[in-house]
Amino acid sequence: MRDHLIIFDTTLRDGEQSPGASMTKEEKVRIARQLERMGVDVIEAGFPAASNGDFEAVKAVADTVKDSVVCGLARAIEADIGRAGEALRGANAARIHTFIATSPIHMKNKLRMSPEQVIEQAVKAIKWARQYTDNIEFSPEDAGRSEISFLCRVLEAVIDVGAKTVNIPDTVGYTMPDQFGQLIRTLRERIPNSDKVVFSVHCHNDLGLAVANSLSAVMNGARQVECTINGLGERAGNAALEEVVMAVRTRQDFFPCDTRIDTTHIVPASKLVSGVTGFPVQPNKAIVGANAFAHESGIHQDGVLKHRETYEIMRAEDVGWGTNKLLLGKHSGRNAFRSRLKELGIEFESEEVLNTMFMRFKDLADKKHEIFDEDLHALVSDEVQAPEEHYRLLSLIAHSETGEVPFARIVIAAENNELHAESEGSGPVDATYRAIEKILNSGAELQLFSVNNITSGTDAQGEVTVRLQRSGRIVNGHGADTDIVVASAKAYLSAFNKLYSKLERAHPQI
Repeated sequence: MRDHLIIFDTTLRDGEQSPGASMTKEEKVRIARQLERMGVDVIEAGFPAASNGDFEAVKAVADTVKDSVVCGLARAIEADIGRAGEALRGANAARIHTFIATSPIHMKNKLRMSPEQVIEQAVKAIKWARQYTDNIEFSPEDAGRSEISFLCRVLEAVIDVGAKTVNIPDTVGYTMPDQFGQLIRTLRERIPNSDKVVFSVHCHNDLGLAVANSLSAVMNGARQVECTINGLGERAGNAALEEVVMAVRTRQDFFPCDTRIDTTHIVPASKLVSGVTGFPVQPNKAIVGANAFAHESGIHQDGVLKHRETYEIMRAEDVGWGTNKLLLGKHSGRNAFRSRLKELGIEFESEEVLNTMFMRFKDLADKKHEIFDEDLHALVSDEVQAPEEHYRLLSLIAHSETGEVPFARIVIAAENNELHAESEGSGPVDATYRAIEKILNSGAELQLFSVNNITSGTDAQGEVTVRLQRSGRIVNGHGADTDIVVASAKAYLSAFNKLYSKLERAHPQI
């Protein structure tokens, strides 16, 4: 029998550490439900000690997910571990993932601890975690630059006191595939009690090698891979779940293991995460990019038409392309709308919110003949942030004409006031943003403006992603509409509302 390769998804934790990719509690629950449907073994829902918001999000995921293990990250500190244990109390199956740095550079410059102190703290962390669960994972942070003899000592000690999974992170994406695979093999051979744990890997993509390093580790005995949807994550990201899963599935002649992932949910998960975070998927991205199964070359087209496997090693439908069926339209009723949202893992706290969403759905259906799952996700992403919005778009007139200077006139709601402004610009979007800034006077720097169509067709909703930076804080905002200029205005206000909420907490007088 083939070994089971455990898929540990950290989109909700490490993925959220991408600059501007923070998620609300409701968004984390939606993504967690999709991961559960996909068959992900372990969902790392967040870092409960990081903030009250992260604690509540982990708790909500733990209370919602039934078929996957829900994991919380904690430093090797008693307060962190207690916070994680409390957040995970309602989970059907819980795991605490604790870590401490083990590389010389981290121990000396960050922790200011001796190697003996690090081992002592790691052992204490496992003992604290065992008060809450027997499913404990330990990571020696920056293992890729740690001394192997010291790694062996630390890991042997934590296994002795109850760690069930030991994760070897290439924290800064420094190692090469052969080197990383050999590290896993050496640890398994040199640690006396290595047969009592599952070896896991968590690779970063700083040199574009996260997936290659992860697969090399699998070939050398690792049986858990930590990864994210779309490769989201800190800096250059993590190993992409879809690439790891499909590499192992496609090359069963090579890998001695397989996952339990239902791969038909991969593309819907990719689109959901992209929509929630505002991080578009590049067209040439493996598996989930728009061009992943496209053939332009005449030679390639001819070959595929004659025999698909001449140029395709996977079937597009096996990873979820083309599976989003048209289920709703302008004549669909409220119950059909509610049922489809439930199938997508979307539920609302009250009938009032559902009614509001249904009216927005009807408005969209009047503009757009076909409503797809991605359209529904976009509607919900806009709606769940509405109660926290301080500034909201009321109306927009944007004019563009050949030979004339474009201009925009905008009305924004702020509490009980209506704020008006108009401006010219190099185009309708530029004019709109200049008008918004006349009202906000935010001083924020626009770092990214990206436009993507949510579905196909000229009547598709456009989704705009905006990244703003102010005083060192980076936020993403996104907006969707069949009118791309309106979507652009929504995205800008969405980003600024995130900046505003941060400023309001720090400076109550604002």
